[in-house]
Amino acid sequence: MKVKLGHIELQNPVIPASGTCGFGREMSEWLDLNGLGAIATKGTTREARYGNALPRIAECPAGLINAIGLQNPGVEEVIRHEMPELRKIYRGPVIANVSGFSIEEYAYVCERMDKETDAAIIEVNISCPNVHNGGMAFGTSAEAAAEVTRAVKAVTTKPVYMKLSPNVTDITAIARACVNAGADGLCLINTMLGMRIDIRRRQPVIANRYGGYSGPGVFPVALRMVNQVSKACPGTPVIGCGGVSSAEEVIEMMMAGATAVEIGAANLKNPMVCQEIITRLPEVMNELKIAHLQDIIGIV
Repeated sequence: MKVKLGHIELQNPVIPASGTCGFGREMSEWLDLNGLGAIATKGTTREARYGNALPRIAECPAGLINAIGLQNPGVEEVIRHEMPELRKIYRGPVIANVSGFSIEEYAYVCERMDKETDAAIIEVNISCPNVHNGGMAFGTSAEAAAEVTRAVKAVTTKPVYMKLSPNVTDITAIARACVNAGADGLCLINTMLGMRIDIRRRQPVIANRYGGYSGPGVFPVALRMVNQVSKACPGTPVIGCGGVSSAEEVIEMMMAGATAVEIGAANLKNPMVCQEIITRLPEVMNELKIAHLQDIIGIV
């Protein structure tokens, strides 16, 4: 089940997605973290953020909408406390997810994370739809995405993966711009922009009005975009994300072109889902006569 993200080997391709496992320690009460392929930490900004007003979650028939708003303790606290605490209980690769509201903030946080020895990969979120004047504002323009990529690569030595937004007309244009600007890899997709209305109150369910839609309903969209991007950027490793909740869907995502797969909304419904997927993967591989997962990446 081993796969290679660039020069980094993962014992399996399953990764809890940023924002769905805190900083890892939160999941350790019920899950053996060392069975995971890697861990993507909660999105980190320069300053501490409380996030958006409540309520922040709205359920949907095929997923959920969230507008958490990048709640986090800030990069200095993450480096001082969260990363060392995670390393005490987890030996595998850590993917440090970074967010920002300006190119300067992205560069600052990435430069600080680059000095953090416990971070193997820096995942740069230019696709968060839940904050104003940040995140997705950079991920919906090829020029802005490239500018963030160049700024981050200028101050880092670690592999940089740009996390892309599905809320665009042509995701391959954004992906190519990031790769041409120096990105070592890509992660997609982040959530799609959605809304729910409380018809009795005649108000949006979420205080932020709109939020990121995730869950099984977005899987076919994520699969299509991963396939498009992997073909548009050959040789660039892709982390697939979006609605994955089973071992079969991990295989499907890898056949579409993903080297590794992040599990997001499914973690919130079932905190054991990553372990269940990892346990089930060898059975599915046997059923499909797959000897090595690395062999099926991008075969479709």
